[in-house]
Amino acid sequence: MKAVRLLLADDEHLIRGALAALLGLEEDLVVVAEAASGPEALAMARAHRPDVAVLDLQMP
Repeated sequence: MKAVRLLLADDEHLIRGALAALLGLEEDLVVVAEAASGPEALAMARAHRPDVAVLDLQMP
């Protein structure tokens, strides 16, 4: 089965890094991009075309 490609977006570096580390332990998930703001998340989504975006709802 093909791995699910993830984009993580959170303005808190520690939270984003911890979530990436935890999700990276799963064989069928791969974090393809991380972002710290809404505009950066949009740019990363366009560039990396993830299957799923995990977004913090309250970030710049």
